[in-house]
Amino acid sequence: MHTVLQQLVNGLSLGSIYALLALGYTMVYGIIKLINFAHGDIYMLGAFWGYYVINQWHFSFWPALLSAMVFCALAGVIIEYLAYRPLRNSPRIAALITAIGVSFLLENGMSYLFSSNVRNFPQAMHVKSYNFFGAKVSNIQILILVVSIVLMILLQLIIRRTKMGKAMRAVSVDPDAAQLIGINIDRTISFTFALGSALAGAAGVMIGLYYNSIDPLMGMTPGIKAFVAAVLGGIGLIPGAALGGFVIGILETATQALGFSAFKDAVVYVVLIIILLVRPAGILGKNIKEKV
Repeated sequence: MHTVLQQLVNGLSLGSIYALLALGYTMVYGIIKLINFAHGDIYMLGAFWGYYVINQWHFSFWPALLSAMVFCALAGVIIEYLAYRPLRNSPRIAALITAIGVSFLLENGMSYLFSSNVRNFPQAMHVKSYNFFGAKVSNIQILILVVSIVLMILLQLIIRRTKMGKAMRAVSVDPDAAQLIGINIDRTISFTFALGSALAGAAGVMIGLYYNSIDPLMGMTPGIKAFVAAVLGGIGLIPGAALGGFVIGILETATQALGFSAFKDAVVYVVLIIILLVRPAGILGKNIKEKV
């Protein structure tokens, strides 16, 4: 029982990171029907920004987290403006290939500028452990879970209660009609990229603190797993992305607990295949019939 509880705690902590990343995927897809494969590398940029400001400018954790969110939001807007906006009316495959190219550019650019060596992330917070019904829970795990939930709630409030959130929902339903009633499509899409990238930046700083190591290729595998989480929950659905992230995190830690650590990544992709075969719309998604 203690082992199950311990793996549940570990799974929720890891799942929180996947959920934050999956939200970025699902928001961008909901707005412009693009799978932004460079999103995992925005998460990597956030981790490196946190590493830099804590080491060089002696930021504490909270200023590092907030500044990483701002930095990644700007990076997301710039990438959208330079790479995706010119291809908005092009075939989807062109934008998809561009997203993969941007991902490789960020990874190899960071490797060239800062080397591909693994760096130890500075411990901006003293680690404490608590005993919770026999399971060891660190203050960093609690922090990751709480911060992630707060960010998800804030995102939901922005989408449901703000003018820009209403514009995002309108553009996701019908961009042409939204433009006719005066909504600025470019600004709305840029805002969506900024929101998703800010969440990825926060995830990058927190995972650096959690694992105590970062490298330029760290965003590749978590990015793909977050995409699987978004598909699992229902691509384009914010609650689905959050649910999918937690499910993938728990599934991965359960696989490790059973002694199959070498297959923890494979299990995630098996889940993707199964969900596409059994329920392509995802757990919370609805099958929509298209008229031809």
